Amino acid sequence: MKQVYVALVADFIHPGHLNIIEKARELGEITIGLYTDEAIATFSRLPVLEYEHRRIIAENLKGVVSVVPQKAMSYRQNLDTLKPDYVVHGDDWLIGAESCFREEVLDLLSTWGGKLVELPYSQGFSSTLMASDARKQGTTPEIRMKSLRRLIKARPVVRIMEAHNGLSGLIVEETFVEENGIRREFDGIWESSLTDSASKGKPDTSTVDISSRVSTIDQIMEVTTKPMIVDADNGGLTEHFVYTVRTLERLGVSAVIIEDKIGPKRNSLFGTEVTQTQDTKEEFADKISQGKRVQVTKDFLIIARIESLILETGMKDALERGKAYVEAGVDGIMIHSRRKEPDEILEFCQTFRKDFPAIPLVVVPSSLNSMTEDELADAGVNIVIYANQMLRSAFPAMKKTAESILTHHRAKEAGEYCLSIKEVISLIPESMS
Repeated sequence: MKQVYVALVADFIHPGHLNIIEKARELGEITIGLYTDEAIATFSRLPVLEYEHRRIIAENLKGVVSVVPQKAMSYRQNLDTLKPDYVVHGDDWLIGAESCFREEVLDLLSTWGGKLVELPYSQGFSSTLMASDARKQGTTPEIRMKSLRRLIKARPVVRIMEAHNGLSGLIVEETFVEENGIRREFDGIWESSLTDSASKGKPDTSTVDISSRVSTIDQIMEVTTKPMIVDADNGGLTEHFVYTVRTLERLGVSAVIIEDKIGPKRNSLFGTEVTQTQDTKEEFADKISQGKRVQVTKDFLIIARIESLILETGMKDALERGKAYVEAGVDGIMIHSRRKEPDEILEFCQTFRKDFPAIPLVVVPSSLNSMTEDELADAGVNIVIYANQMLRSAFPAMKKTAESILTHHRAKEAGEYCLSIKEVISLIPESMS
């Protein structure tokens, strides 16, 4: 039998896919090259279904003899190994970002006399639109919670943006840019103590209690599907923190970050300008282990935020704490700094990585805003959190609008700072149907 290769995502199977499979079956035995999450993450949002679920679907398509992972957009590795007689694909890759991979396939097939068979694109069917429609129907706590671990595994760096209410959550959910056919968007949402408090007109001193925070989290989750990381300050007393873990896990939050400080809450960006007390590493490690002990699932992450560089207790202290927290079972480490220069953050990441190559590292580049995501990824960072930009950018626009109306005694001049009513209506759907 002739050998036929077909690359698929297999997240949503529509008649266009079945048409390709039917043609491939006429040509010979089919091997499906199933894109991994890592491959898909290089050009698009993660599929709704995990790889193993998609593999089961692909294996049960009529005519499919085997399924192999396709670990990149490029077909080279699999085609060099399998040397199929045919590759079957729709003609939708003649132009656009995939055209370079088409040329690569043609070159490879020519070396052993293989043939590319292209079928007309099936109009009216789109896996991307089907996935988008599915997400509009919402998600479940279980699916949302799992997605952060999938993203950490699939992406060089996971991009998280702050949201402080349902509207800002919608903006994080829907905003994207496209460049050379590659879609770039935020991977998840940061629910921040600072911006949650500020949006309520209250100081960032834990004046907003956990019940109010949960209300904000619920408002954001109601209109979004992306994973959420919650800033829980220092987590409170250990006996209180375990209940916070259970509450957040039940809601479908993917991770909580707690800082190794005790006493009255003071924002870290004040550094040593105000009195801030760091917890002992032994007590904080115990808080972590107690939090991990009460988890119901393996999907929820507890991430420790090390304040040593903020409080100027030194790099050695930061690294010792990182080691102690990992031994206590923490799922990730966040390292923070007030400096605009990257030296101490990079030193920590590079040194920590030597001992703990698999523990996710998190950075919030509020001060360190000149470094790109790629540069941080090269340093070993897994998650970049833009922790307060949404609120900070909203404030000056609202202030200018208010000042303009007061100055001109009308709203006309303020229009340049305002979204149109039509755009507001489009952003916020009238129903979930």
